Amino acid sequence: MKNKRPLHKQDLNFVFEKKNYIVMGIGLAVIALGFLLMAGGGSDDPNVFNEEIYNWRRIRLAPALVLLGFGIEVYAILLNPRK
Repeated sequence: MKNKRPLHKQDLNFVFEKKNYIVMGIGLAVIALGFLLMAGGGSDDPNVFNEEIYNWRRIRLAPALVLLGFGIEVYAILLNPRK
């Protein structure tokens, strides 16, 4: 049986820390919410036009949430939790 080397602190180097991953998760949730709010609004019958596709939620709110989520992701990458 080979001697197993004990794991030292320097062997486990992660790029980000726990706080970065938490903020990234929040950003991904905001992006997913934005895409969910964009979904739907189509018509079952292709000959009938549905005005619901142009409502405020799909045109303004959902894209704003997606952009906000990407901004949160950039912040999470640049965040230095050691400060």
